[in-house]
Amino acid sequence: MSKRTFPSIDEQMALITRGVVDLHVETELREKLAHCAKSGLPLRVKLGADPSAPDLHLGHVVVLRKLRHFQDLGHHVLFLVGDFTARIGDPTGKSETRKPLSEEEIAANAQTYTEQVFKILDPERTEIVFNSQWMGEMSASGLISLAAHYTVARILERDDFKKRFTQGRSISIHEFLYPLVQGYDSVALRADVELGGTDQLFNLLVGRQLQKDFGQPSQIVLTVPLLEGIDAREEEGQIVGAKMSKSLGNYIGIAEAADTIYGKLMSISDALMWRYTQLLSNISATEEARRRAGHPMDAKHALAEEITSAFHGTTAARAAKEAWIAQFSRREVPDDIPCIDLNCDPEATTLWIAHVLTRAQLAPSTSEARRLLQSGAVKIDGESCTDPQLQLPPASYVIKVGKRRWAKINLS
Repeated sequence: MSKRTFPSIDEQMALITRGVVDLHVETELREKLAHCAKSGLPLRVKLGADPSAPDLHLGHVVVLRKLRHFQDLGHHVLFLVGDFTARIGDPTGKSETRKPLSEEEIAANAQTYTEQVFKILDPERTEIVFNSQWMGEMSASGLISLAAHYTVARILERDDFKKRFTQGRSISIHEFLYPLVQGYDSVALRADVELGGTDQLFNLLVGRQLQKDFGQPSQIVLTVPLLEGIDAREEEGQIVGAKMSKSLGNYIGIAEAADTIYGKLMSISDALMWRYTQLLSNISATEEARRRAGHPMDAKHALAEEITSAFHGTTAARAAKEAWIAQFSRREVPDDIPCIDLNCDPEATTLWIAHVLTRAQLAPSTSEARRLLQSGAVKIDGESCTDPQLQLPPASYVIKVGKRRWAKINLS
């Protein structure tokens, strides 16, 4: 590998530490950067991701952006696909044992990860690695030897394990192995730095310890904030809500259509918009201050256009913006809403509104349909409908639920 030149240590530290929550240890990072400057060799910076779902979402983008910062500074990035650890299932934040994925599911998900990650990372400066390359070849005795490097007491210091243990919830032995395998990945790759979300801090620190045990310099550990899902709200000045997750349905996938990304971003609360701006936007502090002084809707449009452009280009982002304005700001009905034919109840000449909503898949159940009606989330032909007992006679109706769900109902 040819010798490289790098920005000054202070310049690198300013970018590396921007938005970081945990840094273990700053003095060691400075020492490593000084060695890079002297040797001309880059840091080996690792980020691991288990292919537990088929698509990456904006929650992944937060840490991928930090990985890109290291690339922009001239360092070598290792994007590790945890095709072996996915068979265990990361227990982080889980109250029960995760169901392991099949090899077919893992392979399919890994394929999408390795395609989508280059929407953020530079493919020419990224090395894709799979931890099955070394863990798949490890013998039983090797795994036992690895397990000997950590005690049960230390593993139970991890918050989620501690909670499950004190609550009497089961913990499978293979789950104890997960932090060790993730830590050993850093040994196998001789990582200088490992990144992760704040929920990964314990696992990343295990990597530091294992490297020391194996006679390697300990990696630097950096964590970034977890991104809340699009349903998070502000309560008493704090953002409250679960982290972005496909399983919770509160995500924005980076491979979703431009209209979908734009629309989901426009649906978030104003407080969450500023949180997303801080974690996902490339704007300067001066530009953020200018946006904060203006109207929140203008700021939200700017954020939605920036993020949509990052994954689909400026032309698609502008088209998505125009479509959103036409649909919501001008209160126009979209051209592509589904048309659904429904029949009235056999022994009546009408159909209960809750049944209309559920049969049109605008609500998952009649109880949820009632809740949506009572909360004012349902409009029929542009008029708010709050009566959960409403009976609709045969006719055509345009029904809107929430901000983004539409259907044209032909009732006969």
